[in-house]
Amino acid sequence: MEKTEVRKLIRELKRAVPLEEKLRRSEHIMCQVEKLPEFQKAHVVLLYWSMTDEVQTHSFVNRWYNEKVLLLPCVDGDDLRLRQYTGPDCMVAGEQFGIGEPDASLPEYTDLDKVEMIIVPGVAFDPTGNRMGRGRGFYDRLLKSTPNAIKVGVAYDFQMLDTLPVEPHDVKMDLIITEH
Repeated sequence: MEKTEVRKLIRELKRAVPLEEKLRRSEHIMCQVEKLPEFQKAHVVLLYWSMTDEVQTHSFVNRWYNEKVLLLPCVDGDDLRLRQYTGPDCMVAGEQFGIGEPDASLPEYTDLDKVEMIIVPGVAFDPTGNRMGRGRGFYDRLLKSTPNAIKVGVAYDFQMLDTLPVEPHDVKMDLIITEH
């Protein structure tokens, strides 16, 4: 399948799952992340503030921000800048897409060598670690600048496909976690 076909298929599958079910499945996925030895050892973790169609991360972020340095991406033109999540009151709607992100008054986190784990959303994944995003390349650029971090894709089962179209700039995941 072409990338546009994959995105359309996954978008339709996501729409068929009620929000309550997405929340239940997300909790199961994120509990598996918590059990990873790499997560338990990590001090600096980059996550994402989920949109309604993604694996939900809000409760996970709120559960862990007092114990670890949790970074969230902020869209800045064609790039992602990182800021530390300091609690629910630090969140604002992002300027480009309206996605929640830490307020711009918080300092940017620039020591990317210290990021130990990145929990990555995606449209689709395959068993060899390939990931397809929404098409703007935000995460591929960011992932290339965090060489020491383990890259963990999180997805619903139906987002796992046998193969994905891959381009040279695509960054593979080290691990992908789904409900099963």
